[in-house]
Amino acid sequence: MTTEVGAPNLQSSALALDAAARRTAAIRTLAVIAGAIAVFGPILTAMVNHWSTSDDYSHGFLVAPLAIYFAWERRNKLRRARIESSWWGLGPLVLGSLALMVGRLGVEQMAMREAFVLTVIGLVLLLLGREVFRILAFPLFFLFLMVPLPQSLVNMLSFPLQLIAADLAVDALHLLNVPALREGNIIHLATARLFVAEACSGLRSLLALGTLGVVFAYFFRKSPTERVVLVLSTIPIAILVNAFRVGLTGILTHQFGEAAAEGVIHQTEGFFTFGLAFALLLVEAWLLQLAWGLVRRRRRSSAT
Repeated sequence: MTTEVGAPNLQSSALALDAAARRTAAIRTLAVIAGAIAVFGPILTAMVNHWSTSDDYSHGFLVAPLAIYFAWERRNKLRRARIESSWWGLGPLVLGSLALMVGRLGVEQMAMREAFVLTVIGLVLLLLGREVFRILAFPLFFLFLMVPLPQSLVNMLSFPLQLIAADLAVDALHLLNVPALREGNIIHLATARLFVAEACSGLRSLLALGTLGVVFAYFFRKSPTERVVLVLSTIPIAILVNAFRVGLTGILTHQFGEAAAEGVIHQTEGFFTFGLAFALLLVEAWLLQLAWGLVRRRRRSSAT
């Protein structure tokens, strides 16, 4: 009788000790990450200021809260995961230290900001272990989307995107019998010139739509293949929709003059075209779902 009564007590005591140990490990990890946030404080403050002053990266304010939500969604798996230190965490920590050093020496903001994300990844892996890291891998790597690109890379990407947008817009204008000639990133119309500036390159839409595509694929698609296809498709969608916006501006400028390419009308076009891009993403997701459903039905029918 003593053995039968004592066994459940020992089991409950072991569970209580395990829960306490897990709580201690979680608190310790959060405290160390809080310390890292304090150390990287000036770098993170500069990044937040970048988000607030650049429309290209205003979506950065949403990345960290979403990453926290993604981690919270995995709380049941985390409760069952084994917690043990892993020396593999030294790898991201060393990479983060090197990125921070290179960023300090070269005054490269992107390297220093990515060093913070690498440090958080390394601390989770070092203090909580590989099983917890696998569960939290997506929200941890999602944090990289909050890091703005360096201006040198933005300049390198923007000009080709400007030329692509101008080319596609001119082709569309020709189909509509609107006389247009492209010279570099300038579109010559019959009565005006349309300058496809860096802000009209579509890079802003590409970054925002790419982030939105990752979030949409996470919430509404379970198949890894569908998720990858959806995220990658945001690139051509953003490029085509931006070219549509430039072409629409060209039509309005041809009909109503240069005032149609400025002010409220121009901003309204931006909101409208981004909404169009998201609508195309939804249509694509629906078509992919139909296609995958058809493939699965054919596989089941062939198996039977």
